[in-house]
Amino acid sequence: MLQGKENRENHEYLEPIFGSNAEGRLLSKYKLSQEPVHPKIAQQLIKDEIMDEGNARQNLATFCQTFMETEATELMAETLNKNAIDKSEYPRVAELENRCVNIIADLWNADKAEGFLGTSTIGSSEACMLAGMAMKFSWRNRVKKLGLDINKKKPTLIISSGYQVCWEKFAVYFDIELKTIPMDKENMTLDIEKAMAAIDEYTIGIVGILGITYTGKYDDIETLNTLVENYNQQTDYKVYIHVDAASGGLYTPFVNPELTWDFRLNNVISINTSGHKYGLVYPGVGWAIWRGKEYLPKELIFEVSYLGGDVPTMAINFSHSASHIIGQYYNFLRFGFEGYQAIHRKTQHVATFIAKEINEMKEFNLINDGSQLPVLCYSLSEKATNPWTLYDLSDRLRMRGWQVPTYPLPKDLDSILVQRIVIREDLGINLAHEFIEDLKASLTELDNSQLVFHKEKELKDYGFTH
Repeated sequence: MLQGKENRENHEYLEPIFGSNAEGRLLSKYKLSQEPVHPKIAQQLIKDEIMDEGNARQNLATFCQTFMETEATELMAETLNKNAIDKSEYPRVAELENRCVNIIADLWNADKAEGFLGTSTIGSSEACMLAGMAMKFSWRNRVKKLGLDINKKKPTLIISSGYQVCWEKFAVYFDIELKTIPMDKENMTLDIEKAMAAIDEYTIGIVGILGITYTGKYDDIETLNTLVENYNQQTDYKVYIHVDAASGGLYTPFVNPELTWDFRLNNVISINTSGHKYGLVYPGVGWAIWRGKEYLPKELIFEVSYLGGDVPTMAINFSHSASHIIGQYYNFLRFGFEGYQAIHRKTQHVATFIAKEINEMKEFNLINDGSQLPVLCYSLSEKATNPWTLYDLSDRLRMRGWQVPTYPLPKDLDSILVQRIVIREDLGINLAHEFIEDLKASLTELDNSQLVFHKEKELKDYGFTH
């Protein structure tokens, strides 16, 4: 009898997954099923659901990190249950976040004497929202003292048309008019002269982008700062710069430290970055830093009890796992400056190799060669007579597992159709050679194909562009 009882108890563990009742019937997908299933079976069912999505390592569309060391992954898994907002319960997590803020501020040449402040966020989107709100509140406080009627006109934010969608969301959520400046056709970055011409008393700030998502290029923030400096000397209605360094903020300091774009410039008052891009953490963490307290209005700072004292918090989101903060600190501790530099220089080397190969192909016109951010952007050559389009090429590459997006450039350049390749840490030179081989094979197949699936003049987003 005891043996029989043991068999009954172990039955569900001994039952083959693909011989189980759950795998032999269609389970409810849009409402809870009546009965639970074994955890191993639930795990397998979900694995089966997502197995056709492809290999994340071959996703050349996304900036987001697709590889972390095993030790980091295990550390993050072990700390998923820690709530980052509970600073009194998890004071060491608060300390690690504080260390990360200081490390990043140092990379961006913040002056301790100015009393910089910073916070972790849920990616750069939240960081941009915080920076945008700080600009709006600061502007409102300044112009009230000057007697401006703040209700007469909606406040405006100036940015290039190559902005990431989070800025459009910010404008809608916080009742701001987004003044988008068409990108300079020659440089495909912010047209600084037009940006300056768009300033008025209701301008809360200007956004410079260190790594435009469409092309990977950098706005000329140093020149923008010079023009803003001249402007501010001639008016009481001051305007300042926020740098959206979602992509370049944790890349440029290691690869192009001589480039002046950060808090070395007097009118750069805040910067955001994505820890989950070239900060090398899995998706879910961003950072926002202000050069001094005067640029982060006190209305946006809330006090949280911490070990008998108070710790300021500025985040929009509340409860979330501390695992990504811990993952960021692991990377900083593990790699150090030289480790990050070695990784990013290797990434730049791979970008240069792929750019050289693409530039030698008669089919393409290289728009961005990855010499700044390791992002390549190219269009079909004006001389090309191929019956196929870049959309068809995206399809062919997808057959080999590679995800390469095709899309038109933003306003005023939207007649130009491009593909973009993002080089990340986990795309080594050997895998890059395989990609080039697959690219060449795809071109040969398209040239010899009897079928073309996309209309020649069709312009649409095809694949993930941000």
